[in-house]
Amino acid sequence: TYYTPEYKTKDTDILAAFRVTPQPGVPAEEAGAAVAAESSTGTWTTVWTDGLTSLDRYKGRCYHIEAVVGEENQYICYVAYPLDLFEEGSVTNMFTSIVGNVFGFKALRALRLEDLRIPPAYSKTFQGPPHGIQVERDKLNKYGRPLLGCTIKPKLGLSAKNYGRAVYECLRGGLDFTKDDENVNSQPFMRWRDRFLFCAEAIYKSQTETGEIKGHYLNATAGTCEEMMKRAVFARELGVPIVMHDYLTGGFTANTTLAHYCRDNGLLLHIHRAMHAVIDRQKNHGMHFRVLAKALRMS
Repeated sequence: TYYTPEYKTKDTDILAAFRVTPQPGVPAEEAGAAVAAESSTGTWTTVWTDGLTSLDRYKGRCYHIEAVVGEENQYICYVAYPLDLFEEGSVTNMFTSIVGNVFGFKALRALRLEDLRIPPAYSKTFQGPPHGIQVERDKLNKYGRPLLGCTIKPKLGLSAKNYGRAVYECLRGGLDFTKDDENVNSQPFMRWRDRFLFCAEAIYKSQTETGEIKGHYLNATAGTCEEMMKRAVFARELGVPIVMHDYLTGGFTANTTLAHYCRDNGLLLHIHRAMHAVIDRQKNHGMHFRVLAKALRMS
């Protein structure tokens, strides 16, 4: 019942394109139906509580299947999900359904989410990015040319004082901004508060000497949302223009929390995609980066 080629998609449906590689002997229709079922209302057996709701209203539907040209036993299965399956404004909930348990399904050798179509009815429940490139140009007072920046190296091992010195030398030498690397958080050799203070000093000193507005992407990523927000609040209190977050390792819930704070408080938010290749590198399994990018813009 989850393979319904006669189904006409609605403007409010979330549409997913999966690259499906079934196990030998499993028909494409069965594999597509299994994906639609497991990522929506289905489970591994029939349960009596199915009769207490309208599964026809809430189930995902595999409505079209096409073979992948040049690949043996690979298919693109298109699945439509009713909007009511998902919590508004929650990338976490959307991914928990669409790419949750289904990727370990025994009927499949491999599964890759190639693309998502998010209807306006759902995307409008998200704030989206706190600011765009124009706001960044306004903040840094840089127009008519590319912004020029760099990442401080070595990424790990510098003391906070030497790290701040490197930031100052770069900004004083003409760069618009410098940046923490993705794994610079709060290690024993450089605690986050010390790094923030020395980087802020470097920003203000270089601004005074050059007459230009400077920035540094302070990585606020932390082990808990509360600690992350503490770092973002401290960055704002220092008056620096930009904070940074590792959105995949930090998680979508943390990213949305930080993005809301940045919009409310005028902070630019830079995102790093550390861990993306674990998810998107394999051609037959995982997720295409375009899906991760869409999810990021929503969160």
